[in-house]
Amino acid sequence: MQRRTPSPTLAWSFLPFAVVSILHVVLLAANSPLAAPTKLLLMPMLAVPVLVSARRLTPRSALILLLAALLFSWLGDGAGAFFPAGPELPLMLLFFGIAHVAYIVLFARLLAVRRMPWWALVYSAWWVAMIAVLGPHTGGLLLAVALYGLVLGGTAAFSARCHPLVAVGGAFFLTSDTILAFRLFLPESLPSWSSPAVMLTYTIGQGLIIAGALVTLRKRSS
Repeated sequence: MQRRTPSPTLAWSFLPFAVVSILHVVLLAANSPLAAPTKLLLMPMLAVPVLVSARRLTPRSALILLLAALLFSWLGDGAGAFFPAGPELPLMLLFFGIAHVAYIVLFARLLAVRRMPWWALVYSAWWVAMIAVLGPHTGGLLLAVALYGLVLGGTAAFSARCHPLVAVGGAFFLTSDTILAFRLFLPESLPSWSSPAVMLTYTIGQGLIIAGALVTLRKRSS
């Protein structure tokens, strides 16, 4: 039986996202004012391969969950720009929290290909360690940060049940938010280059999650 490979169309549809991701990270490293607007292009560009694959995605709830995760990630990316009068960090936590819930449902109900591996317990240990280290520095946001940490860790844990691309993507997403959390609550503990590191790991994580999800869903529908 011939082994299936991802179609050229699917692979090429990730090119806009890859180009914008590289551009954004480079601009961020250079402290360019153009970094902010390119950040707002990331999730729309990542929606391109999802929309290219839309006709082949079954069940349709998978398409809805993927687009919902990208939409709320986009709102999280631009919380300060879209809602200048609102509290930026709580809004970021809210929007990304919803995105993570969409991913968890997608991973648990539609993308799982194996049982939860034993090593996924490391994500529970990660949550405990993060609360222990950062908790005293979060002030009135402790509960929100703890709840966000639960869904973030849940996304990484449930991604371990999916295609390897999704599992690696979940780990990168967790890495991105871990670096970001230290930048927000213990800024003196990290060097300046950690800012582009946040976005580098974030774009890799999101891109791998979407790629693995589309490979899985397209294969099942073929």
